[in-house]
Amino acid sequence: MPAFLSFRSVVDPADCDFLGHMNVSRYFAACSDGVFAIQSEMGLTACDMREGRRLSFAVVNVQSNFRAELAAGDAIRLETSIIDVGTKSMTFRHRMFRADENLLAFETVFKCVMFDLEARISRDIPDEVRARASQWLEEA
Repeated sequence: MPAFLSFRSVVDPADCDFLGHMNVSRYFAACSDGVFAIQSEMGLTACDMREGRRLSFAVVNVQSNFRAELAAGDAIRLETSIIDVGTKSMTFRHRMFRADENLLAFETVFKCVMFDLEARISRDIPDEVRARASQWLEEA
């Protein structure tokens, strides 16, 4: 299945550290935005999180690989796919590309639990969210 375009931006000089490349924190900020974007496509919108079911994905484990440097001015895009869907968890793969060369610069896997924002505990992933997620599920 195709990946979901979950984030697009240009690296700002403020995103870079004193080494001259994009700071680690900015990679993870983009991935965080990517999770919120894809979960919204699955029916867990910001309005739903604030006023509706009060559910959201929360990251519980991360594994990452930095493949190439990104610098100020680089156009980037983040593609997100789903590796696994469990009863209470979903595993996302984020791949960040330097857009001009289609160069893979970063990839990470986020294991997330469905989190009840009121009770502060994990919950089962709603069936309709699971069904919508299937369109981005990677084939084994």
